[in-house]
Amino acid sequence: MKPIPATLLLIGLLPLLGAASAPESAMRTLMNFDSSPQEPRWVAVNDGVMGGLSSGGPVMGDNQLDFSGVLSLANNGGFSSVRTVGRDFDLGDATEVVLRVRGDGRSYQLRLATDARYRGLSVSYGAEFKTTAGEWTQVRLPLSSLQPTVRGFALQGPPMDAANVREIGLLIGDKREGAFALSVDWIAVQ
Repeated sequence: MKPIPATLLLIGLLPLLGAASAPESAMRTLMNFDSSPQEPRWVAVNDGVMGGLSSGGPVMGDNQLDFSGVLSLANNGGFSSVRTVGRDFDLGDATEVVLRVRGDGRSYQLRLATDARYRGLSVSYGAEFKTTAGEWTQVRLPLSSLQPTVRGFALQGPPMDAANVREIGLLIGDKREGAFALSVDWIAVQ
C-alpha cells in the first residue's frame, strides 16, 4: 500500500480543524444556534441608547452566533451588546457557564439578567473573558464569579437567582475603538 502524502492528509483534515465541537456530556446545552424553535431570538443593544455611536449586532448562520460591529468612544459611548429575548433559563443546578468562542483577541463579557432590580433598573450579572484571535477556545465562567452591575456600575448585591435567568447576553466595552468580532459555537452549563 502506498503512503498518503502529507499534503493530502492536511487537505483532508482542513474541514475538521475549524469544525464545531459538542459540549461535554456532563454539560447541559443551552444554545447551539441550530435555528430550532427552542433557540431564543437575539437582539442588539448598543450605546446609542445613551447617545453613543457604536454599532454591532447578532447574525445567526452556520450553526453559530456571530456578534460583530464597531466600537466608538464618541459621545461618551463605548459598548455594544447582544442578548436573548423570548426564553427563560433555569440555571439553578449549574455551577458554571461554558462557551465555545472564536474571538479577535479582545475581551468580552458574559451577562445574565434575572428580574432583580436596583432603584427600578435591571441588574445584570457579568464576568469578563478574553479571546485568542482567530482560535476557537472554551471559556468557563463560574456562576459565583458573576458580579452584579447596573448600567456598568458595580453593586454589592442582590445575589443572583440562577433559577430565574431572563436573558443571556454578550457585551464588549473594553474602551478600545475599532472593529470587533466574536463567534459563539455553543453555550452550555455544568
